[in-house]
Amino acid sequence: MTETNEVVYTKEQFINAEKEMTLLTRESLKSYKKEYVPAMFAKFSDITKLAAKDIIRWGRANSLWPLQFGLACCAMELMDFGAARIDAERKGYLMFRGTPRQCDVMIVAGWVTKSIVPRVKRLYEQMSKPSYVIAYGECATSGGPWWESYNIVKGIDQVLPVDIYVAGCPPKPENLFKALMKLQDRIRGKYDRDTARSLSENLRSI
Repeated sequence: MTETNEVVYTKEQFINAEKEMTLLTRESLKSYKKEYVPAMFAKFSDITKLAAKDIIRWGRANSLWPLQFGLACCAMELMDFGAARIDAERKGYLMFRGTPRQCDVMIVAGWVTKSIVPRVKRLYEQMSKPSYVIAYGECATSGGPWWESYNIVKGIDQVLPVDIYVAGCPPKPENLFKALMKLQDRIRGKYDRDTARSLSENLRSI
């Protein structure tokens, strides 16, 4: 008959060890665990923030205030966009404002020289936040016919974060109308959802 050195735990020791291991497991999972608050115990401020998120997006998308300024010949097309023929206000693109503090959309129309860059940047910094930038025309997008010039910036995106690009030389006012519609979709979040959907479809097809 062989003797075994098996350790026999009492019931009390086993319960204490189990409690200790449970406590250690909970402590280690704290950094990974996400706290979920039941809806019936949620704070009223959390509910209002969640409900107001879509309302704020809707308000921003349907009240775009463009800044009134032009840099070159594309500004003539910009004037046509503000005329009665296009009637942009019916879609929520309100009339051009003369001060950047009342605007949230900058439409860069025309070529941007290196000497005017500090002024354009200063106007952008004075705009109300969140602010958006539309590069209107070939010159604002890539420098246009003067992309090899020593004093023309090769695209306003080298200075400011551009949200929408409008092609054309000169671009039609209808192109700007479409660009503002795309900007509205982006503010609402539809642009990001469509991009994620198309990306997932492309990954599935690979």
